[in-house]
Amino acid sequence: MPALDATDRNILRLLRLDARVSNAKLAAEVGLSPSACLRRIKIMEKTGVIRGYTALLDTSNADAMIAVIINITLERQTEDYLDRFEAAVRRHPEIRECFLMTGGSDYLLRVEVANAGEFERIHKEILSALPGVLRIHSSFSIRNVLATRTKGKR
Repeated sequence: MPALDATDRNILRLLRLDARVSNAKLAAEVGLSPSACLRRIKIMEKTGVIRGYTALLDTSNADAMIAVIINITLERQTEDYLDRFEAAVRRHPEIRECFLMTGGSDYLLRVEVANAGEFERIHKEILSALPGVLRIHSSFSIRNVLATRTKGKR
C-alpha cells in the first residue's frame, strides 16, 4: 500500500463526507487538476486504500434492518486461532463488519437482521460454529444515531 500524502488524505476526507462529489469539484477543493485527482483516486482504489462506496439508508422506516453488535471472545489469542477465526468470518456475508479489538473481547462483529428469529438462525448456524469461540455477547441496536458525517463541516 503506498504512503499517503496530505493531498491523498484530504481527498479521502472529502470522499468520506460525500462520495458522490464530482471529480471536478473534488479536484478544485484539493488543488489538483481533475485528471490528477482522478488518477490518485484510481490508485487508491487499485491498492485497496479505497475498498468501495456505499449508500446510507434511512433506518427509521418499518422495513429497516436491526443492527446487532456482537462481542466475541476466543479460547486463545494465538496467531493460529486468530487466522482461523478471521478466515471463517470472511466466508459469511451475513457478517457485515469484523474488528479485531483490544479490551474485554477479541472481536466485534456487526450483522443486520430483520427480526430476532433471523438473528437466532445466524447465532445457531454461524456464530456458534465459528472456530475457537469461547463466548458470544450480542446487543441489539435501538436506532442509529450517527452513521457518518455527510455534507457536514469540512
